[in-house]
Amino acid sequence: MGTQIVVGNVDGLTDWQNALKDTDLLFHLAARVHVMKDVSTDPLAEFRKVNLHGTENLARQAASAGVKRLVYVSSIKVNGEGTEESPYSESDAADPQDPYGISKWEAEQALHRISQETGLEVVIVRPPLVYGPGVKGNFISLFKAIDKGLPLPLAGARNARSLVYVGNLVDALITCATKAEAAGQTYLVSDGKAVSTAELVSEIARALGRKDRSFYFPPSILSAVAGLLGKTAQVDRLFGSLRVDSSKLGQQLAWTPPYTLQQGLAETARWYHQQR
Repeated sequence: MGTQIVVGNVDGLTDWQNALKDTDLLFHLAARVHVMKDVSTDPLAEFRKVNLHGTENLARQAASAGVKRLVYVSSIKVNGEGTEESPYSESDAADPQDPYGISKWEAEQALHRISQETGLEVVIVRPPLVYGPGVKGNFISLFKAIDKGLPLPLAGARNARSLVYVGNLVDALITCATKAEAAGQTYLVSDGKAVSTAELVSEIARALGRKDRSFYFPPSILSAVAGLLGKTAQVDRLFGSLRVDSSKLGQQLAWTPPYTLQQGLAETARWYHQQR
């Protein structure tokens, strides 16, 4: 167990001096994220405080403290909100659609500027939805619904979404931290094969030892009903596609995901059962 150092709020004024002593390598994962009901009058400004100014401040202090490399966990939201034909790749133009995605994209650009000015090596990793022990949000809600045996109208979901198990993400981050050729690069990371929501429900049910009780309901009607209820975004995530091409990691750094979707869901199910 490493030493824990409390620095307080992460923003443009955070003092990282004690935390950065004798540090060569830095993983930066802290962010303002998953604000489902943002009451701020200027959400982008609030996201920028942590995700842009907090990151920029940390990077500059890290460079001054002699840190050699910073591995930054960004987000696939920098690429956009969904794919239709081709999966997202590192060569695509950035197209963030919400304050969170915009702030992460601005942080990436700030890190590249600081790298050029100071020599700090920067590696950027953009994951899609991360799952595993401790997962929250819609993913754990899906777990709970399947565990309760609730019938879900998702058998008609023929989309394709990339996910990344936390064990695969950690392994990829370590690879990015230790390979010299990763310096200055941006990588997309995933479990590999994208899955439909219908397939995901089936695999979660198997991991939980439950029966898949999903049924077919026309997605177009479901979307219309969701629009009336103000739930369009939630339904879009269930039926929309977001595919990630993580082949650059394999080609440049010889990385392959050590865990399959089934293994990742099995570990998530074990954790879930322990929390009940």
